[in-house]
Formats: sequence, C-alpha cells, structure tokens
Amino acid sequence: MKLEIIRVESAFDDLSFGNIGAYEKVVGRASAEVDPTHPLNAGIINIGKAPTNAAGRVEYWLDFYLLKPADLRRGNRRIFYDVVNRGNKLALNNLNDAPRVNDPSTAADAGNGFLMRQGYSVLWSGWQGDVAEGDNLLRAHLPIAAEHDASIVATSRDEFIFEHTRSPVTVSLSYPANTLDQTAAMLTVRQREQDPRTLLSPEHWHFKSNTRIEINRPGEFDAGAIYEFIYPARDPIVMGLGFAAVRDLVAFMRHDSANADGRPNPLTLDGRPAIDYVFAYGASQSGRFLRDFIWQGFNQDLHGRRVFDGLIATVAGSRKTFVNFAFAQPGRFSRQHEDRLFPHDQFPFSYATTTDPVGGKTDGILARCEASNTCPKIMQTEASTDFWEGRASLLVTDGKGIEIPVPDNVRLYLFASIQHGGGSVAANFPFNQYQPNPAEYGAVHRALAVALDEWVSRGVLPPASRFPRVSEGTLISPAPQSYGFPPIPGVKYPGLVNELSEMDYSVQPPKSIPGHNYLILVPKIDEDGNEVPGIRIPEIAVPRGTHTGWNLRRRGFAEGELVLLGSYFPFAATKEERLASGDLRPSLEERYPTEDDYVTQIARAAEELRNMRLILSEDVERIVNAAAALIKAR
Repeated sequence: MKLEIIRVESAFDDLSFGNIGAYEKVVGRASAEVDPTHPLNAGIINIGKAPTNAAGRVEYWLDFYLLKPADLRRGNRRIFYDVVNRGNKLALNNLNDAPRVNDPSTAADAGNGFLMRQGYSVLWSGWQGDVAEGDNLLRAHLPIAAEHDASIVATSRDEFIFEHTRSPVTVSLSYPANTLDQTAAMLTVRQREQDPRTLLSPEHWHFKSNTRIEINRPGEFDAGAIYEFIYPARDPIVMGLGFAAVRDLVAFMRHDSANADGRPNPLTLDGRPAIDYVFAYGASQSGRFLRDFIWQGFNQDLHGRRVFDGLIATVAGSRKTFVNFAFAQPGRFSRQHEDRLFPHDQFPFSYATTTDPVGGKTDGILARCEASNTCPKIMQTEASTDFWEGRASLLVTDGKGIEIPVPDNVRLYLFASIQHGGGSVAANFPFNQYQPNPAEYGAVHRALAVALDEWVSRGVLPPASRFPRVSEGTLISPAPQSYGFPPIPGVKYPGLVNELSEMDYSVQPPKSIPGHNYLILVPKIDEDGNEVPGIRIPEIAVPRGTHTGWNLRRRGFAEGELVLLGSYFPFAATKEERLASGDLRPSLEERYPTEDDYVTQIARAAEELRNMRLILSEDVERIVNAAAALIKAR
C-alpha cells in the first residue's frame, strides 16, 4: 500500500470540539496491488483475468479522505469508516445532522459535531469502479478483465426509468457494446415489472456510440415505464476488487506504521499505529456493501486479523450488492417497481446460518467469518420502508415465514414508521402521491454508535434487539384484508411489497423459478396506522398523524406502484373537522387537550428512550425543544 498525500488542511474552520480539540483533513490517493492467487482473493470474480505487473500482482488505486484530531493524542484511538454511497460521504449527515457535502470544510459542515466530540478518526475511501469524476466523489480505479489479451464479451442488461416524458432521450450503457449492430441487441418497454414486454423496432432506437443509445419513446407509455436494453457487452470491470481495497486500506491504517515507500501512516503516533478499534458504518447501498463484505469473507485481512470490530448497517434490508459479478452494476438495488431482476438479492438473507426452504441451500451472512473467527459485532437498523421495499422480514424469518434466530453478536432494530433515509430524502422523489414521512432517526443512531463502541471496547451489552417477530404477533401479512390500515379520507392502502422468488440468471432477461416464492411480512400497526414494534421515536410514540413506510407513485409515473418513501397523513386539528371529513382517527384536540400536554408527552417518551440507552441525554433536550417550537409555530 502506497499513500500519496494530496492535501492536509484544517477542518471545520478550526472549530474546537471540547477536549478533542480541532480536526484536520488528509486527502489523498492509495495505490496497491493484490496477489490474485491468495486464497482470500480467490473469490473475486475475474481476478485471475485481470492484468498483472512484473511481480504477478493486480494493481489498482483509490481515493481516500480522512478527518482526524489535529492532535492525535487527544483522539479516541478509533477509526470510524464510513462506506461511501456511489462515492458520497454519509456519516456526517446521518450522525452529525450535518449538510450532505463531499468536502466538509466549514464549521456548519460539522453539524452537531457528534463524531468529532467522540474523538473518532473518520475515514472514507473509494471502492466502486464506475463512479464518475467530479463533485469530490471518492473513486476507485479497478482493472478490466480480459481473456488472452482479448476483450471478454457477454450478454449484459440495463434498465432505465426516466421519470419524465421527453423524447428522444440519450442514455449511457453500463459497459461498452461489443458491436453497433442493432440486430445483436434488444430494447423493450413495459409499464410495470410484471407486464409483458413490448419489443421496440430499430426505428425507435439507435447507437450513438458503443457506450450510449438514443431512444425515441412510444407515446403510449408514461414517465414511469421500464425500458430494458439487452446487448453483447465487453470489458467487465473487476468490481469485486473493491471489497479487497476496503479490507487492505483499513488494515493498513490500523496496523502499519508506514507505507511501502517509507512514508508514515497518518494515523501513527511516535512511529506506532494509534488505532485500537475500527468501526464501519453504511447506509442503503453502503449498508448492503457491508453485509456483502462480511458474507464474502473480507472481514479477515491477509494476516488473519479482524478488519472491522463493529459495524452499523442501516436501511439495507435483506439484500446484498451487485458488485462481485462479471458485469457488475453496483448502483442497482431491487425495489417493487425498479431493478427487480438484478442478481444481488438472493439467499442468504439472515446473519444466522439456515437452510433455505425455497432453494435448498444452506448459508448465512456470518458463515465465513465464523469459520475464521473474524466476525464483528453488528447492528442492523431498518426503516419501515425496508420491509416493504427491502424485504427486511427475511432477516428473522425463512422463506416460508418460520422464525429464525438472531446470533448473539447481532442486534436488529426497526425505526418504527420511518421512511428509508429519513425525512430529508423526500426531495429526491417528485412523483409520489402522498406527503412524504418527515420523521428522522439520527438521534437513535447516535445512541447506538455509543452502545456499539461500549460493546466492542468494554463488553457492555447493547440494548436488546427491537424488531418485529412472528412469535410476538408483530410481523404480519401486508394483505389489505388482514393488515388493518385505518380508513383515511383520500388514502388508498396498496398492500404491495417487493415480492421475491428464486431466480434463473442463466437467461436474459432473468426469469423467476415457478413456485419458488418467498413470503414477505411487514410490521404490525396500531389503530392510527403507526407501527407497534421497534424503536418508536417520540414523534411516533406521541403522533400528530399517521406515518407509514410506503408511498405510491402518482398518475403519469406508473401510478399505484411503490416509491422508496413513506407517507404522512396528519390528524385533523379538531373533532369537528374530523367528523366532517369522515376521519375515524382522533383529532389533535382530542389527543392533546393543551399545548403543554403534547410537549409533556414528548418529553416522557424521550426520557423512556434515554433510560433504554436508545437516545442520548443531549438529544432529549433537542427533541423537547423541537416539540415546543412546533407548538409555538402553530
């Protein structure tokens, strides 16, 4: 591993974080090589077909970005590794309530300073080999596989949903086409995933280059229609090398004093490594990356040591990633309407090793790290949306709905009635029918990060799992006739989930294997439509409306299909308004006779969570003040 330091500068306008002091940023590029014959690299798809140097090693480079205490002696001797999401940094936004920026520099970019006040050295690095340059995105340059110095060619598949009706439209392909002969490729369109495909004639599309096609869209399909392009592609990136890149960079930062040319590791003191523990955090794509990283055995470094001591994977659902494949597309992930057929969401789903009643295989996310004694302590946190879209019930049930165990080194937490990514992501989806769910879960994440550290470093058990279970009657069918969603004027409960079956990927497009379907369940709700199990933040425990994990696409955008959002249906202000509209849910005045009553109940709910170590004391005050400000603003 060789580190090229590009810049070192003060961070956050020299803001001081209590006893930790100021922070500095170290930005650079790491160059490395791997032995393709090493047993711990053998599972990387096409690693044996990557070009090698004179020593027989496969070379790559990646960007890295480090925020560390300016005086490392004042830090907590821990790395907090935030897995980038399509090259973007997430942890400061999700844990510090900071703006979502990729070059945090100002005092405002530190948000509430949580990670800095704890003393972490926060590390990011590129791992995804198809991230474009720009916007301070962190990239990895990974090799292209070849066969006897000739391009590898195979059938590849792209899917496009435009969310507009402009035509013609030009789209980029995931891999270069091997030929510009239109007869070798196929473009189809369908309105919904389950609909028959309509084959589009060559008059509807043409190659603009071997990496782009232009589509003249037929008028009978709306903005949410699914366009599917199947074509002979060439030059697959050895994308699975991204897992090894994370493994080896983190191991270097933790254990090595200097890199290959003698330059010091930026996380050393007096010539010695200054790190005792390493934690990982990943949200959405990044959380799926961590599940896949563990499953594929990358938490064991090349010296047999554990890479991550503890990790938090959030809103990942039961999925893994489309990374360690020949023609990988890491940005894809299955939802009810989008990307359903890409190969990243098959068994195993749970951390426990089980036998799949659908496909007959035996496996578990922890199987490899258990064999090498390198498993981390794990917290997986899920939003409600990830039961509907991410099939999170498969973390605790087999494919037929039978309950399965949760290993002792794993905790599972549901953020009850909160949408994927929290309320701040709503601006990314302008085609939803209903008002998005505004609830946020950052306060709980901060408390869990503290609990994870105490679990790893001191052996203090964290809060028990708070997750719906079949045995407790809190994990149920989403079927409209049994789910029990309350009648709300103007609202249609869909009963839709992202269905799953075992797939046959030997054909394109892939096909479901008949009869090999998995049962998907969702959390139980109360009479208001808010979820019962899990961690109910004060905003949910003392509600001003119904918060759901599902939302629907509006007319013109594949109407009625799910969108990756929740919904919010406010209660009527008064009993009179409620009765006039036909809303059966008690109004705000019926629930909270006085303004003080609402704030008092919020404070009580916050205190209960603090007593369970599910929020921090500092966040109790924030939550109560926010509730008081809400009432005052009305």
